[in-house]
Amino acid sequence: MSTHNEVLEELEEVLEKNKDAEKGFAKAAENAENSSLKKYFERKSRERKQFNLELKNKMKANFTDFDEDGSFTGTIHRAWMDIKSLFSADDDESMLEESIKGDKAAVDEYDDLLEEDGIPTDLRTLLSQQRDQIKRDIEKNRILEDIED
Repeated sequence: MSTHNEVLEELEEVLEKNKDAEKGFAKAAENAENSSLKKYFERKSRERKQFNLELKNKMKANFTDFDEDGSFTGTIHRAWMDIKSLFSADDDESMLEESIKGDKAAVDEYDDLLEEDGIPTDLRTLLSQQRDQIKRDIEKNRILEDIED
């Protein structure tokens, strides 16, 4: 059984990683050459921003103060995307592969969190909806992986 503080800490990690994903998708949109992929990354960035707003509102309703700064891990991931795009000449395929990897990691993070006890029902419902949206996007990515310049 998880304590209140452990659940809050895991929720903060998901919030931080969503914030990092929002920034990472925005960065990928800046670097994408293919207009469809650029729009996809822009949509994903807006989606994660909305996830953040919804999650913060539920956390404020259910918990006391929480840290809203981006995580160190996410900062490293964004830096890696910057370096990878630099060395691959802003290769759309590489950025898409990175985004898929990030989405799969996000689903795992949501799954781990949803296994915890002590998550209020309204928050559990929101987390499930967000995870399911990310899963749907992973399925759609199979089409995007075939994008050619």
